[in-house]
Amino acid sequence: MPDPEKTLVTKAAVVVGSATLLSRILGFVRDIIIAWYFGAGLCSDAFFVAFRIPNLFRRLFAEGSLSISFIPVFAECLTKQGKDEANRLAGSAVRLLSLILIVAVISGILLSPLIVKLIAPGFSDTAGKYALTVSLTRIMFPYLFFICLVALFMGILNVLGHFAAPAFAPAILNISMIAALLFIPAGAGEPAKILAAGVLVGGFLQLAVQIPFLIKKGVYFWKGSGIYHPGLKEVGTLMLPAIFGAAVYQINILIGTLLASFLPEGSVSYLYYADRLVQLPLGIFAISAATAIFPALSRQASGNDMGAFRETFDYSIRIVLFITFPCMIGLIVLREPIVALLFKRGEFDAQTAALTAQALLYYSMGLWAFASVRIVVSMFYALRDTRTPVITALISFLANVVLSLLLMKPLKHGGLALATSLSSMLNVALLLLALDIKIGSLGLKRLKESVFKIAACSLIMGGIVWGLASFIMHTENLSFIGQLSGVTCCILTGIVSYAVLSFLIKSPEIKSLVALAGRGIKKGD
Repeated sequence: MPDPEKTLVTKAAVVVGSATLLSRILGFVRDIIIAWYFGAGLCSDAFFVAFRIPNLFRRLFAEGSLSISFIPVFAECLTKQGKDEANRLAGSAVRLLSLILIVAVISGILLSPLIVKLIAPGFSDTAGKYALTVSLTRIMFPYLFFICLVALFMGILNVLGHFAAPAFAPAILNISMIAALLFIPAGAGEPAKILAAGVLVGGFLQLAVQIPFLIKKGVYFWKGSGIYHPGLKEVGTLMLPAIFGAAVYQINILIGTLLASFLPEGSVSYLYYADRLVQLPLGIFAISAATAIFPALSRQASGNDMGAFRETFDYSIRIVLFITFPCMIGLIVLREPIVALLFKRGEFDAQTAALTAQALLYYSMGLWAFASVRIVVSMFYALRDTRTPVITALISFLANVVLSLLLMKPLKHGGLALATSLSSMLNVALLLLALDIKIGSLGLKRLKESVFKIAACSLIMGGIVWGLASFIMHTENLSFIGQLSGVTCCILTGIVSYAVLSFLIKSPEIKSLVALAGRGIKKGD
């Protein structure tokens, strides 16, 4: 990939990653307050399941498929037919999607009892738990309308070169939820419903903040277009199989939630809190990189520049693995002190922390695979190939179901997390094999060499951090300041040791990052 393209992709990834970091930090603040207020029990299980339902639809029909199918078509329309025609396509997409979403939201509200029974059938056995989950689902289902339009606006703005506003939007949701939690009246009868209302307000604000930036880019989606545009047919053709192919991770998480509803109370919450910790590096690095490279991949595929296409993949996957693999080792080594630092207070007791750390261990094992899937799937959709990701996703989905059923009995909720990780590893392996066959050699030999170096440095770093953590955090009764300083010291030591080791073995990834950072500093001067 040419240096200018690398610079553009890296800058976009930095913008999205920075925004995601802010959102994740606010998300942790939100989860810390939820953990303190609700712990891991009836209310938290009910809220997390209810919140997951509109989020699942969002990731399946919006971020998971709509963005992936809309961006290539919109980019091609903009390049070949001009901005006016692209604006007409955008306006038609907004109108048609709005109508579909209105129907979906009304249907979801009416069918909430059935949906909850399908998602968490085990809740029916606990008095009040099923009814509360249904009520929360009905309150939050309109969130789907707002967030799916946000995803469409994100695709439009990203193609036009603007990444900041869509990337910072999730932070608004977290701020809204935090505000709702902080203003729950003392002795409130159903505080979970106030939190659910905060979700709804956050969704509206996320949508509202995108509109000024669309106007600034000259996208007036409310005029000059009908409800249908010829380009929407291609979007729909790409989207239908993408619904399953691009969201296999979320579907696997859903299977975990469904099966966890049959496990002891709190199991859904353990998985939720652990998944949130894994989502931090996944969102900051993998999703940010996938968001940044997708417009570039679409342009290269449309221009049949397969050399640049392969280079973009090679650069992106190596950088993502270079960052996420040590994060995986760090989470495994520091899982217990991190969970204790973030959540262990109020209703979130020592046993809850230990069981959450167990789920985090098994989820963390698959972090590199979760990250890689986002990059590799983007390659197929840039090539307008929706069939291959569906096939590999189906195989991965079936493997997850089988592994979950086999592992949940001996490992409880930990087995469900491990099944998700193993099935994602299978998915990325199948995708890489298919991509290598589809576009010719991917240069996997160079990738394998990089992975070997990355793994070696990460494991040595993990040993250093483990030894340090054992020395400075050997007691269970550390104060909050002691926990914070200990975890911070271990993380900083891990970062420095990993960087030094990478320099010593002349890692090409750290050289690329340093070179790009150097060019950015010179331009800033």
